[in-house]
Amino acid sequence: MSTTINRELKSETLELLRAYQQEPSPQIRNQLVELNLGLVRKEAHHWINQCAESFDDLIQVGSIGLIHAIERFDISKGHAFSSFAVPYIRGEIQHYLRDKSPTVRIPRRWQMLKRQAVKYVREQQQIHRQPNDDEIAEFLEISLAEWQEIKLACKNQTLLSLDSPLNEDDSNAASLGEMVPDTRYRSFQLAQEDQIRLQQALARLEKRTRQILEFVFLYDLTQKETAERLGISAVTVSRRVKKGLNVLQKSMASAEESL
Repeated sequence: MSTTINRELKSETLELLRAYQQEPSPQIRNQLVELNLGLVRKEAHHWINQCAESFDDLIQVGSIGLIHAIERFDISKGHAFSSFAVPYIRGEIQHYLRDKSPTVRIPRRWQMLKRQAVKYVREQQQIHRQPNDDEIAEFLEISLAEWQEIKLACKNQTLLSLDSPLNEDDSNAASLGEMVPDTRYRSFQLAQEDQIRLQQALARLEKRTRQILEFVFLYDLTQKETAERLGISAVTVSRRVKKGLNVLQKSMASAEESL
């Protein structure tokens, strides 16, 4: 029964998407949102225990991401709409949480393990040695995978600065602020003049390059996943990412010098 319902839902969604692309209207868009609200609910359920926001608020925010997906979906690519929409929904919720809810709920056990790990690392550093993740996990008597989850949870507990380098091991790496591909996402720390320069730099990017940067850096898709969604090769994605970063960095530097 559920399989039949899912097929009918996909069929109706596809039909409405085709109609919306031919002649966009708020009525069709609202129908698409109602039909696919289950995608938003599923993503909201995933985040509800990790933040202080209400379920209704997460639904509203996720629905904005769903609308963006509806507006950007290209039916000619042959991709499933649900797979295309989820990164937009997730990205909208993640940015909302980073902006509105800096404190993420971390299990008490993980907090205790994190404190133990910090103490262990400090002790090891005193003898001029930095332990790796495998050694820390072994000391805590947990799996490497769990320790990496703890690290990620603690890292995401505080607001992320757009001035932070994407690669912490490379001081010359591009900052997260340089990767923001869409002006609808509010900056956390960029000054107004910096936002203007960033928007101008992004506007100079070729459309496909900008779209690739959006998937890779904003929605946390791998280059392989990005390639599959856009119907291009992973090599092309890699080249576009490098090209896009170079253009952004040069544009931002040029704008800075002209002031």
